Amino acid sequence: MAKRVGVDKLLFCVTLILVVIGLAMVFSASAVMAKERFGSPYSFVIRQAIWAAVGLAVMTLLMQVDYRKYNRPNVVFPAVAVTVICLMAAFLMRDSHNTHRWIRFGMLSFQPSELAKPALVLFLAWFLQNRMQTIDDWRGTILPAALPSLVFIALILKEPDLGTALVCAGVTALMLYLAGMEMKYLGYAFLASLPVLYLMLFRVKWRRDRLLAFINPEADPLGKGFHIIQSLIAVGTGGIFGLNYMEGRQKLFYLPEPHTDYIFANISEELGLLGALIVLGLFIVLGYRGIRAAVLSKDPFARFLAFGITATILIQAFFNISVVLALVPTKGITLPFISYGGTSLFIMLALIGVLLNITREIE
Repeated sequence: MAKRVGVDKLLFCVTLILVVIGLAMVFSASAVMAKERFGSPYSFVIRQAIWAAVGLAVMTLLMQVDYRKYNRPNVVFPAVAVTVICLMAAFLMRDSHNTHRWIRFGMLSFQPSELAKPALVLFLAWFLQNRMQTIDDWRGTILPAALPSLVFIALILKEPDLGTALVCAGVTALMLYLAGMEMKYLGYAFLASLPVLYLMLFRVKWRRDRLLAFINPEADPLGKGFHIIQSLIAVGTGGIFGLNYMEGRQKLFYLPEPHTDYIFANISEELGLLGALIVLGLFIVLGYRGIRAAVLSKDPFARFLAFGITATILIQAFFNISVVLALVPTKGITLPFISYGGTSLFIMLALIGVLLNITREIE
């Protein structure tokens, strides 16, 4: 198959559009809050713009780096080791709201759980590329493949961050399935995870309260059900064409975290169903181009890498949008490229850079 002259221009353009939409909506959703907290309506969007600029620069750089350079043990194992060290180091930091999700060095801070996503995809792509013939060997293939994921998930759950842990679990399951693993092993893994899920969901009070609120938010509309109800009000108020940019009302101290977890609700309110569908359409196009790159790649490592990157982005987007639409219980997870959060934006753009390099190798 002939080598592509350039990268996938459609994928590149879709990514840029999502970043631009994200900056615009972060400003809209955070301006009033930023003015109240910091005295300037531009506080959040300036930080996000800086991360976007750095992320886009790294994406452009990684577009030029041959993805085969990552297909080495001396790249894969240090990436996994550094991720584990960072996840453990977070517990040595001062907690924030009873969580240990951040590593802070003065003004600089980042979430080590975001590093787990690319490290996991990289390890699985490297490990599985030559193991497809023995994928049903649970001792020699499945267990070693799942081990880093289990370590990452355990540490992330300890933070605690159930949403990111579920993203890692979903990516692992999909990549193992792509490698040819039988569904029965996924069933065994699900059964084995039930006690953990039970402990996480029903034995932790605030998660149990979230689950009960998801089932019946009207039972406590000013308390446990407040987030869900306000999100649905924002989505419903937008109608077909929205209330117009910057004209949303739910972000005015009604909708919780309108610039991060619930930014899609703000999009729906201000840009309406049409705007929400455009954002969904952009993610669908991104997913299609990513899966296309995976399918057309001759190199198994590239195939797994492209699929893992695409799955990571789409699973995270699915969870975020589903929370906003009250399809799943509330989780603290951002919308890729759009929600406020420098670490997430930087990692996602870096992943797209690797994916774009892979697209150079296909027609």
